[in-house]
Amino acid sequence: MRISRPLALVAALGLLVGPGCSRAVTGTPRADPAPVPLAVAEDGFGVVAGFDTAPAKIEIYTEPQCTHCGDLQREYGDELAYHITVGDLQVVYRPLTFLDDSYDGYSATVANALFAATEAKGEFPANGTQFQRFVEQLWVNQDPGGQPFAADELRRMADDAGLPGPVADRVAGGSEAVDLVDMEDHNFEMLFEVDQITTGTPTVYDLNAAEKLDIADSSWLADLVKS
Repeated sequence: MRISRPLALVAALGLLVGPGCSRAVTGTPRADPAPVPLAVAEDGFGVVAGFDTAPAKIEIYTEPQCTHCGDLQREYGDELAYHITVGDLQVVYRPLTFLDDSYDGYSATVANALFAATEAKGEFPANGTQFQRFVEQLWVNQDPGGQPFAADELRRMADDAGLPGPVADRVAGGSEAVDLVDMEDHNFEMLFEVDQITTGTPTVYDLNAAEKLDIADSSWLADLVKS
């Protein structure tokens, strides 16, 4: 079993704190009680979490077995959830699977689970905040080179992230939620356009400024939402 100890809940929003992360976050919660939107991108190969009215918009290119992608979620996952929730930020997740050895490998299983989480089940759709928490669970509990997550592991992480029961069932069920081959080809082509020299993950792209962000700078997210 690869599931780590549950992440602690903090603040009134119940946001998840990654191990070792003590950075303070700022912002004013939205008065609008509407749930944070969650949708599939228009091209069908990204997952959009957050309000369209968010002043900051980014794409995150991420590979489920990439350890640096796991570090990104450990350090910034709770801040991303916070800013998505209060309406400061909209995030488009674009998964890739280039570290897999087979079509149905570890990364493919995680990528499929992300798209499965977007599928509304009756009156119980997931929201953008829950989705970000699910992303954090998946990457914090990653096992690069290991066996794909089993159904019970996916279900536990979906539950820990707060996904509604019917959505968690869909995630754990493993039914195809996206064409993984087309997703990989499309998202890698987009990633290559962002950076043709150091093409890799994690890559965070500022959609408004049309530029790759320097995530080695620890203040990248704080500076982004301030601007």
